[in-house]
Amino acid sequence: MKPFFRIERLPHYVFAQVQTLKLEARQRGEDIIDLGMGNPDQPTPSHIVDKLTEAARNGRNHRYSASRGITKLRHAISGWYRRQYDVEIDPESEAIVTLGVKEGLSHLALAMLGPGDVVLTPTPTYPIHMYSVIIAGGEVRGVELQPAEDFFENLTRVYRQTQPRPRAIIMSFPHNPTTSVVDLEFFKKLVEFALEHEVYVIHDLAYADLVFDGYRAPSLLQVPEAKKIGVEFYSLSKSYNMPGWRVGFCVGNREMISALTKIKSYLDYGMFQPIQIASIIALNGPQDCVKTVVSRYERRRNALVEGLNRIGWSVDYPRATMFLWARIPRKFVGMGSLEFSKLLLREAKVAVSPGIGFGEGGDEYVRFALVENEHRIQQAIRGMKQVLKLEGGTP
Repeated sequence: MKPFFRIERLPHYVFAQVQTLKLEARQRGEDIIDLGMGNPDQPTPSHIVDKLTEAARNGRNHRYSASRGITKLRHAISGWYRRQYDVEIDPESEAIVTLGVKEGLSHLALAMLGPGDVVLTPTPTYPIHMYSVIIAGGEVRGVELQPAEDFFENLTRVYRQTQPRPRAIIMSFPHNPTTSVVDLEFFKKLVEFALEHEVYVIHDLAYADLVFDGYRAPSLLQVPEAKKIGVEFYSLSKSYNMPGWRVGFCVGNREMISALTKIKSYLDYGMFQPIQIASIIALNGPQDCVKTVVSRYERRRNALVEGLNRIGWSVDYPRATMFLWARIPRKFVGMGSLEFSKLLLREAKVAVSPGIGFGEGGDEYVRFALVENEHRIQQAIRGMKQVLKLEGGTP
């Protein structure tokens, strides 16, 4: 029998190895502190859940919905962009509801790309940014995203060196896993470049709200001409503690939105309508819950950064996201990120994500997710201190 073409193009999922070891350890009764997967640990705010249950009791909401999202939710999305960024979005032609960012981005790639099409993505980066292209039959060229380098210069250099010329750029700022951030000037240069070279831009703004120390994440669409070349995705998963609800949306360029709408019309009937109704309440209702989420992540960030520096593992404070991207201590860097992650799991009882799972340039790093409370983070610090025995740590 012939192999399955798209499956053959996908590598083994690196994170699955750590996940398997974590589950085996827990089955043995070991207490594993899980700082691996970016899976929010707090419940969805009660006013959103209450609206869901109310809407679910209405039988009229149990029928098929619209694959592009109900009208009122698309209007709520438009209102959110107006309040957040002073950007006008036409809810009829410039917005579509998606089943989270992963589904929307993957189907957009499937709608836009074909065999031989080349897409630029940062490396390291969130896996679906690369593999949505691979699944669609396209090719990926990585652009190094490193702290001491100018990412825009790297981007333009790789573009000039690539044949055939790339058709699109997929990126995400604030960035997962590196936590890198950009300012509005970056997007202005990017839009000018994309217009000049006729390149599409797909921007994932999933961590728009998870920002600290006075930083504010810009939107690609704040650049006046951005709609001519690009779209932006946003997710309710992180800001509103709604990861399992699978609610996201895509806004911007009408042709790209139309392509995504058309392909989704063949593939799904949209999400359960009560979830969409509750999502309207999330976007239009009180936003104190978002501030609470951000404050919680900031406290956890501080506890983790202070703790790691205290034991001799030098790390900086990320300005955004729910992650910490930490270079492996020098004495362990030769192990590579996968074996180092296994060491932390086996000996310190701490699960982290190996950087190699995010692509080239990630193997000297691990990613911590801020999904345990400060008490558990301190427990993780004590476990890592005993195992790593780093020089420079304070007593």
